[in-house]
Amino acid sequence: MPNKDDFLYPRGRYYGQVKPENLVFNANLQEFAQKVSYICNLETAGKISPDEAYENIKELWKNLKQAKKQLRIGENPFRMDDDGNQPE
Repeated sequence: MPNKDDFLYPRGRYYGQVKPENLVFNANLQEFAQKVSYICNLETAGKISPDEAYENIKELWKNLKQAKKQLRIGENPFRMDDDGNQPE
């Protein structure tokens, strides 16, 4: 018997660079996309107003940005160039 949570909240496979912070951010990103989809569907069906949908998505976006910052995604203080040297 399939799990209803797997049906309602499907997760896609992660193909990026496997690091704990990337996996956590990917899970956050998939959750964000799922919630935005629900909000769009509610607005399209007339269950919530466009302003309410906008505010809800705006709040989700702020949360995603905060998670990205906390996980330090995109920051790499020890980044090396193709020759193995730190860029200046």
